Amino acid sequence: MAMILESAPVENIVRALYIRALKRLPEPVKAAIGGLERAETDATARTVLATMAENVRVAERDDGLLCQDTGIPLVTITIGRGVSFDGVDIGEAVAKGVRRATREHPLRSSVVHPITRANAHDSTGPGVPVIEFRFDPEPDFVRLELVPKGSGSENGSYLGMLLPADGLDGVKRFVIDAVLKAGGKVCPPTIVGVGLGGTSDVAMHLAKLAATRPLGTRCPDAAGAALESALSRAVNGLGIGPQGLGGDATAFAVQVELAATHITLNPVAVNIQCHSARRASATVTPAGVVWGD
Repeated sequence: MAMILESAPVENIVRALYIRALKRLPEPVKAAIGGLERAETDATARTVLATMAENVRVAERDDGLLCQDTGIPLVTITIGRGVSFDGVDIGEAVAKGVRRATREHPLRSSVVHPITRANAHDSTGPGVPVIEFRFDPEPDFVRLELVPKGSGSENGSYLGMLLPADGLDGVKRFVIDAVLKAGGKVCPPTIVGVGLGGTSDVAMHLAKLAATRPLGTRCPDAAGAALESALSRAVNGLGIGPQGLGGDATAFAVQVELAATHITLNPVAVNIQCHSARRASATVTPAGVVWGD
């Protein structure tokens, strides 16, 4: 019998994920902060990194939020083969879960109408939460991932429609220039997401996927993975440092996602995730729910 994804459990899971993501930093990110602190050669930068680590400990100890910015909730739903679901019902359940988390916890709502700036005080609005459905050949599972994307790092977003003649060197220059422009405004150390290929909108979407990908994962494309390594070294040689105060630790990593593009195009986009790279996930199977980062 095919697994059926009901809206009621999705609503409850999303409510829990939003709160969980805002309070618990994923273990790879916590470990990365500690690693950068041990490797940092600048005294001020070490102090800033130590303060970041202490903030994480205090949030966990006191069951508090990691940051006052509750962000734009990005929800990715991965559907396994053979799972039956009503997409409209599930989308509504996600929005209900976000509203409940905001009102019942309560959380500060950071979401407003783009013209009137009206705030419904429930972290939802036209097009928000942002929901993406993906599909997987593995059977009988659904994975829900929620990333609260803060505005400070989101302001570090750039799109370049380069020429094919600009080549890979042009891509590298664009990314490095983007990180320099963002400076300390994006709360480094960051995850620098780079999207390559597709069309303009695809490149921006890929950059967001790269920035919000779990820290420590690699681009599955060999050329993309090599570019990640090269750009990570280059970015951490810029001297921006934690919170833009100087030092070695400008980024945890540069992460790349790519798509094929047209022969006359060379799109590159940058989207940045701050040091509080929050996320939470849950996997639903016929046996129950498994919670994760």
